[in-house]
Amino acid sequence: MELGNKERSLVSKVMDGLISGIVEERYGAILPPQDVLSKEFDVSRTVMREALSMLLARHMLDVRPKIGTRIRPMRDWRMIDEDVVSWRFRAKPDKTFLRDVIEFRALIEPAACALAAERASAADLAGIRDAYEALSQTSPGDAGCQAADTLLHTRILAASGNQFYQQMAAIIRGALSLVNPIVSERDGGWANIVAGHGRVVDAIERRAPQEAQAAAAAMIEFTADELHHALTQEAIEQPR
Repeated sequence: MELGNKERSLVSKVMDGLISGIVEERYGAILPPQDVLSKEFDVSRTVMREALSMLLARHMLDVRPKIGTRIRPMRDWRMIDEDVVSWRFRAKPDKTFLRDVIEFRALIEPAACALAAERASAADLAGIRDAYEALSQTSPGDAGCQAADTLLHTRILAASGNQFYQQMAAIIRGALSLVNPIVSERDGGWANIVAGHGRVVDAIERRAPQEAQAAAAAMIEFTADELHHALTQEAIEQPR
């Protein structure tokens, strides 16, 4: 049965609520039965069934006979899905996830920057420069700071001309939302972030792919080092 607009809206709200419960670990390893969840969210079983099927399709849940609906480990979630990316980054990050985020960026972004230096159109370059100027005029506490940073990275990925890199923009945006608040709190962190982006943008504008790739790699390496120091300091300061 095809759902109407009202039911589709309810499905989205239920999905959002279920995700919040999952990432906040309110449900444990197994979701409550569908009728219990339907009462909890005050929706019909049809709406609940559709919401659960959407999460099943994204490899977030697994139905087991005589066990019920199991919540799958986050490493199994279908991260190519933009919604899943957003949901995954809601959860409190662990060291393994932070490591994987850095490794992913190191694999994708330097290569994309090199391609952008080769392929970017005049309009692409103007958009990248505008995004960088907006970023350079913000501070970590500003409302538009994260938006400016994600816009810059998204435009560089688009300028690469590679459709697969372009599809990775959601993961990069999620990664930035996760690591930037940690890095920018460290002494000189934000200034180094802005300067690193500036070197990348300059190299792209000069059509210097090797320099753009090296600048992007150095920027990500700096982020990795700062995350390591921040997490090490946090572990030292935690009460024993």
